[in-house]
Amino acid sequence: MQGSGDKNGVTTMNVQFKKGILEICVLVLLDNKDCYGYELVQKVSDKIEISEGSMYPLLRRLTKEGYFTTYFQESSEGPARKYYRMTDKGRDYLHEQIKEWKDFSNAVNELIEEGVNLE
Repeated sequence: MQGSGDKNGVTTMNVQFKKGILEICVLVLLDNKDCYGYELVQKVSDKIEISEGSMYPLLRRLTKEGYFTTYFQESSEGPARKYYRMTDKGRDYLHEQIKEWKDFSNAVNELIEEGVNLE
């Protein structure tokens, strides 16, 4: 999928862009509050079109790397849900990633402004 445009308020974009930014989106969401996997899929999908299958490998990796811990909580809507909670290590990593993202996006925006006539 090439990307661009807007589909019911959800941004469609290049798959490679999404792979790079999905990690930061998940980190930001979990910095605010604990969430279960499908809840994260829904929150990200409200803004960026993603597949459910892209979320769970990312959550497993970030948990394995020590950025999240997990716990189960009973649900009135079915089986217990696995929640993800940000660790201090994850919070530090998030801040590093945000700084890198800002530096990267600023550099790209400068190149775009210098090189493309958008009129």
